[in-house]
Order: sequence, then structure tokens, then C-alpha cells
Amino acid sequence: MSAGSSIESPRLRLSDLARVASVGLRTRRVRAALSALGIAIGVAAIVAVLGLSASSQAGLLSEIDKLGTNLLTVTNGQTLFGQTAELPLAAPGMIARIGPVTQVQETGSTSANVYRSPLIPSVNTNAISVQAASLGLPATVGTTVATGSYLNAATAQEPVAVLGAAVAQRLGIDRVYPGERVWLGGQWFYLAGILTPALLAPEIDGSVLVGFPAAERYLGFDGHPTTVYVRSVTTQVAAVQSVLAATANPEAPNEVDVSQPSAALTARAEAQSALNSLFLGLGAVSLLVGAVGVGNIMLIGVLERRSEIGLRRALGATKRQIRNQFLSEAILLALLGGAAGVIAGIFATAVYADSKNWTVVIPTAAWAGGLAAAILIGAIAGLLPAIRAARMSPTEALRTV
Repeated sequence: MSAGSSIESPRLRLSDLARVASVGLRTRRVRAALSALGIAIGVAAIVAVLGLSASSQAGLLSEIDKLGTNLLTVTNGQTLFGQTAELPLAAPGMIARIGPVTQVQETGSTSANVYRSPLIPSVNTNAISVQAASLGLPATVGTTVATGSYLNAATAQEPVAVLGAAVAQRLGIDRVYPGERVWLGGQWFYLAGILTPALLAPEIDGSVLVGFPAAERYLGFDGHPTTVYVRSVTTQVAAVQSVLAATANPEAPNEVDVSQPSAALTARAEAQSALNSLFLGLGAVSLLVGAVGVGNIMLIGVLERRSEIGLRRALGATKRQIRNQFLSEAILLALLGGAAGVIAGIFATAVYADSKNWTVVIPTAAWAGGLAAAILIGAIAGLLPAIRAARMSPTEALRTV
């Protein structure tokens, strides 16, 4: 060998580097687990937030698809003087004459209040409204009868009521018994049934429904509808929506409000992602705490393992190899925490989505982003300890042996 030749230190293979990097973690398991816990919590929060958001959106959109996107509502708006407008009595019949319209049902608001018994103070209304309702309303708004039965041509004439899903809970009624009554408008009304939740018409859930003839006879109702529910051919929804106001009230179409509930729900599902920023911020704080923990354990590890560093340097390990060892150890520690966090986040999403009967959706950006963030944090947190270990001279390190 010539005097000018130099000896090149062998390069560590990736498998050897991984084995060497895992030594510190395997010999200090409890400390490593606690350091990885912060990263695991942060990644789990990120995966769970994004997963639950995507699952809830998928569940809501699926429910909307089942109920149909062709429901339109026509409600009374305001006059030019800011007063509540009034839909004509003939509005439902005129709307039904529109060609693509397939179903038309209506409700009308009354001023009556309902209580469990006449002994309840009159101020405790529980925000329950009493509405006159047409006979085909449940099928049109996409709800069914949970217990009992809905109004028919006979019961619509008599003091008989049907409860919305939310009203039944507020009144403490979970089933309909023969002869069961509620105190409505200063008199007893018999209960016929309870409806299931109406996703596209939540106002029905908070209402007690009676027949139009009964409302006029017993509650002083004037017969004017306040909301008309319209189903149309799906491909003609936009065309029907454009003529509904003028058809419902030809004399004052500006006093009529027209909306599409499914479009509002879809927009709400998409808007939920805006609320995720708060929870993602909490996850980022956990990741920051985890990064501090990783950096701390690596700095302590360098101090505790000076003899190991000095021995390796004396046996020919280069500064680069020492640096790579400690940097890889930090990345491996963060990666293990990130993997545990991904598993925990997926599990939490699956459990909650299953309880809500949603389809479990885990976006790729959630788990991949969580792992990438963990690796990046591990690299940043371990960089300073790795450089410090690499700069340590063999003689200085071996003095502690």
C-alpha cells in the first residue's frame, strides 16, 4: 500500500443502519415509548379528524341520495314592508299543475302550543310548533311512521295529532298507547303516531301535526299554507325551481321563498371541513410536544452513550456514520409513534362511524400525511443531537468509560 493511499471506511448498509439505530430504542423501551406517545397522539388526532369528517360527509351524502335531491320547498317570505307574507290558499293546487311536478304536500303554522298535560306552565313550550299537515306529507319529505299511524281522511277531521321525532323526545313519549293524549290548544288531542327523523325537513321533527280540517275547527287556523313541499322529476329540478315562486303567488312572486333542502345539506357537509382546522391545530400541538420529547430523549441518549460513541469512533466509525445512527434512531422513534397513531386514529374512526352507520372513509392524505409528518418531525428533532454526537471526539468520549 503506497504512502499516499487512504483507507476508506466501509459504508453502512440500510439494514445495518436500521439495526444499529434500534439499539437505543430496544435498551430504553419505556423512555422511548413515552417519547413516541406525543407523536402518536398527534397523528391519531389528525387521522381521526380527517377520517371522521370524510365518513360523516359520505354518510350524509349517501342519506341524501337515498331520500332524493328533487325535493323543493316553497315558503312564505316577507312583504316590502317587512311583514310576514301569506301564501294563497290555491298555491298547492297551482304548483301541482306544473308538468314535471310529481308530488305536492303542504303544512300551515298555527299559534297553538302543546303540553304533556294542562298542569305544565304555559311558558314551558319547549319550542314546539303546531302545524296543520296534508295527508301525504311523510312520503314527500322522506320520513315514515316510527310507531302508531299517520293521519287519514277520518282522523284529519278530529282532535288527533302526530308527533315529530324531536317533539316525542321533548314530551317524553316513546310509543303510542291507546287513549294517549296531549294538551294542545287548550284541549285534549289524541295521539295517532310518532314520525321518524326527517333529514330533508327538520322543521317537521319539531312539530306536532294535525289535519287541516281539525286545525280550522279546533285551533282557529285560517287554512293558508306556510310551507309547500314539492317533488319533481330529477332532471327538471332547476326548471321547476325557477317557476315555483311565480306559480305559487302570481301577484307577488317576490314574497315567496324557494329552496332545495338537499343542496343546503350538501353545502353543510362540505362546510364541516372548515371546523376541522381547530382539531388539526390540536393535533399539530401534540406533534410539537412529541417532537420536543424526541429531541430531549436523543440529547440525553447522546450524553449517556458517550462511551459507546467513543468506542465506535476508536474502532473506525466516521462522523457521518455516528450522525446517521442517531438521526436514524430519532426518525425510527418518530415513525413508530406515527404508525401507532395511524392505527389508533383508524380504529377510533371505524368505531364511531360504525355507531352512526356511516361508511368508514380514511383519506389517503390522513394516514400518509400523518406518517410523513412523523418522519419529518423525527428528522428535525434528531438533527441537533446527531450533529452533537458526530462532533464528539473519541478521546473526549472515552474519558467517561
